[in-house]
Amino acid sequence: MTTGRHGHSCSVDLSAAVALFRSLGDATRLAIVHELAGGERRIVDLTTAVGLAQSTVSAHVACLRDCGLVEGRPVGRQILYRLTRPELLTVLTAAEGLLAATGNAVALCPVYGEAAGQELGA
Repeated sequence: MTTGRHGHSCSVDLSAAVALFRSLGDATRLAIVHELAGGERRIVDLTTAVGLAQSTVSAHVACLRDCGLVEGRPVGRQILYRLTRPELLTVLTAAEGLLAATGNAVALCPVYGEAAGQELGA
């Protein structure tokens, strides 16, 4: 058992949860997940929705696929991508509720907020 930085005992391995939130912590990947929440999409559909190059969108989809959050289904010569787990929508809905409840607190956070991201070149 280890003690966290706030003095709490931590006996649970949180590395998988950290990896999950890191995968969702990128604006493009989060935009892709939001788009896929509406149903299956092709890469060209996602490219149009997020406004980035196809190669960039494909790389982000591959990351989400490698994380087990997205899967592809071949239809003819195309691949339709979809979210693998409906629980992901529950997480996103909960996050939106948390953001609504905290107002600007998260955006103004000096470590993770918008200004911190700009300083880090995000």
